[in-house]
Amino acid sequence: MRRKLVVGNWKMHGSRAANAGLLAAIVGARPYGAEVAVCVPCVFLGDTAAQLAGSEVQWGAQDVSAHAQGAYTGEVSAAMLAEYACRFALVGHSERRQYHAESDELVAAKAQAALAQGITPIVCVGETLGQRDAGLTEAVVARQLAAVAQALGARLADIVLAYEPVWAIGTGRTATPAQAQSVHAALRMQLQTAGDAAARVRVLYGGSVKADNAAELLAMPDIDGALVGGASLKAAEFIAICRAAG
Repeated sequence: MRRKLVVGNWKMHGSRAANAGLLAAIVGARPYGAEVAVCVPCVFLGDTAAQLAGSEVQWGAQDVSAHAQGAYTGEVSAAMLAEYACRFALVGHSERRQYHAESDELVAAKAQAALAQGITPIVCVGETLGQRDAGLTEAVVARQLAAVAQALGARLADIVLAYEPVWAIGTGRTATPAQAQSVHAALRMQLQTAGDAAARVRVLYGGSVKADNAAELLAMPDIDGALVGGASLKAAEFIAICRAAG
């Protein structure tokens, strides 16, 4: 049985004071039936690790370099993240793919780098509105996942996968539970080609997940949790989503 996972992606938001209050509220609302984590800007990892240490709430980064070290100004390696005991690292988020022109191959290399340091990559896949309207949704996410599967081999079973329809991120629009389930089921079928990955890999839904739609989305058989954006910055909203997953 795959345990549900809810991950908050703070994106480029937060301050030390605001973060402390938000994390205190999340920790104070324990216990959760689901696994809970927050992916925070790298500059806040030290504070986050210190505040969450000893709690059941885990933490991670929003990106990771494909390189182990070197002259890559501004990059953060997986080894550096491991020093802060990061459990997760987002790779291939649609905003990275769009604004930083990250290719499927680079996303796969980042997933490899994370796994090499004991960090679980949360591999994000998803289609734009144009691709959905053209009937290309399954082809797009299959291509994105295939690049990671080819790079990781048997270690594909060690990732978390997140389906995030680009047209639903930060727009207030959300895929219907049936739409989301359909894509999740297709991804699960693709995972069946890689050993026990289909049974082990948790597939999260991301795209304007809120307290008022979380329960219905999370009730779908192939949706194993949520990757939460804006709602993860509001303590009550995020806690409600975590409770819905439990």
